[in-house]
Amino acid sequence: MADHLARGGDFLLTDAAGRVVFSPEDFSAEQRQFAETTEELVKKEILPDLDRIESQDFALVVEKLRRCAELGLFLVDVPEDYGGLELDKVTSMLLAEKMAPTGSFSITYGGQTGIGLLPLVYYGTGGQKERYLDKLTTGEWVGAYALTEPDCGSDPLNARTTATLTADGRYYLLNGVKQFITNAGFADLFTVFAKIDGKHFSAFLVERGFEGFSVGAEEKKMGLKGSSTAQIILDNARVPVENLLGEPGKGHKIAFNVLNIGRLKVAATAGGMAKGAFAEAAGYATERKQFGRIIGDFGAIQEKLADMATGIFSSDSVVYRVAGLLDDRIATLDRSATDYYERYQKAIEEYALECAIAKVFCTDALAFVVDEVVQVHGGYGYISDYAAERYYRDERIQRIFEGTNEINRILISTILFKKAESGTFDLWDRVKEAQANGEGGGNSGTGAFALEYSVVANLKRLFLLVLGSAEQARESQEVLLAIANMIISIFALESVVIRGDKALAAASDNRKELLKAVVKVAAFERASQCYLAASRCSAYALSGEKLIAQQRVVAGLSACPVDGLLEAKRLLAEAAKESGKYFF
Repeated sequence: MADHLARGGDFLLTDAAGRVVFSPEDFSAEQRQFAETTEELVKKEILPDLDRIESQDFALVVEKLRRCAELGLFLVDVPEDYGGLELDKVTSMLLAEKMAPTGSFSITYGGQTGIGLLPLVYYGTGGQKERYLDKLTTGEWVGAYALTEPDCGSDPLNARTTATLTADGRYYLLNGVKQFITNAGFADLFTVFAKIDGKHFSAFLVERGFEGFSVGAEEKKMGLKGSSTAQIILDNARVPVENLLGEPGKGHKIAFNVLNIGRLKVAATAGGMAKGAFAEAAGYATERKQFGRIIGDFGAIQEKLADMATGIFSSDSVVYRVAGLLDDRIATLDRSATDYYERYQKAIEEYALECAIAKVFCTDALAFVVDEVVQVHGGYGYISDYAAERYYRDERIQRIFEGTNEINRILISTILFKKAESGTFDLWDRVKEAQANGEGGGNSGTGAFALEYSVVANLKRLFLLVLGSAEQARESQEVLLAIANMIISIFALESVVIRGDKALAAASDNRKELLKAVVKVAAFERASQCYLAASRCSAYALSGEKLIAQQRVVAGLSACPVDGLLEAKRLLAEAAKESGKYFF
């Protein structure tokens, strides 16, 4: 079954076997060329100046942004009618990934090409695009996105910033404060969210030079020190009525739909950061000696290298599967239709659940990787002379960006339940069917990854059984978090297994063995995580004999009896040492 024919969340109710998904092995020549161009820019023009960027030389930062513009890197998501390339989401994610090792600059770049540009692309009028798009895509202007407020982070609809129409009907007067605004120190155009008359949540395009607009002092941050983060202050800021973005009172559509793509870009960025950090650990493990041997020869370090590589492989599998889902659905739309962008947004919204999964999984994987990178370096990982220290600091915000991972986990569960309540997703019928069949009825799987396919099928069955027993307790956030953790593990593992199975046929003998190893390690890890989540959910919802009985079911259906796990990890570790970087 082609993955793009499925609706969002359908992976939970269908077999993995026979499903076709997009993966990095499917990159086109054009996509690879964009990736190589970006890598070359990063290596030759960004990383050599990273110390100056980290010291907040914002004139240099803007110069680098304009260099990106010269290479066409701002045009990927822009319509052809406005001089853009209007390329696919895979390319957009690939560029975010390749820019990621630059740390602070990648956030500045992402603020420009993502949340700084996309609201205008998706919701701007023809006049607004004519006025602003060229300035943004050439780098003449820098864009920013102002949603968060001091008392309103994860709950943007409770924003206090107001917009009041002047008596002559020519301007909106905006009043309020926006917090943690990326690129604020040098941005020229801000997408600002405010409530018209204190009631109707709306978006506005606000120029830096508008009367009543000002920018606060730079925040002193733990990481991403070379990016600009500051408040913006709106004191009767005069915004022309023609700068209302989208419809009055429909700002939530802009905020949430842009955040769906934003979450996927955060996931791609996390994967790229993880690869950069991993290279530091792989290289160090072959240079540092202790007890007369390089530390990469010790089992404790080899396991770290193997687990990090598996986390990165899994992240890539998730990001590009979701990007492929979006691209396939968008490709069915008629670009000439007057409601193209309305349908475009609905296509993206269809996979809001998968975008949230990608954001949580990939940022959690990055957190694990950078922590292990510091550990491989030992004391030197704590010293700023080593890149490990910067990666560790720069990582922490990724689990907060675009909605904290806790908020995104709750979102994953609630989206699924809303789909079920809409009548278009037969979740509860499948729960009843699973309860009727008990532990039986799973897909045994076939081929080189028969065991792993079987594990995926069993985890899906386990999810349905646990969900059925926790139905009365699912209003609890603790239960919602546990349910989401199961969903995330299932999607990640299925993505890895399908990718590995597909890639196996065209792989060299050596790569075949590496693919088998990474799928094996991923299966063991994801099944273990699913066991923990299912156990926690069961313990929250049940007690006594019912809990004891369910724990036996959890243990049985989450079992992953892989042979040769240690050998698989050692094979991955050797590949890491030989390459000195991420090797898939």
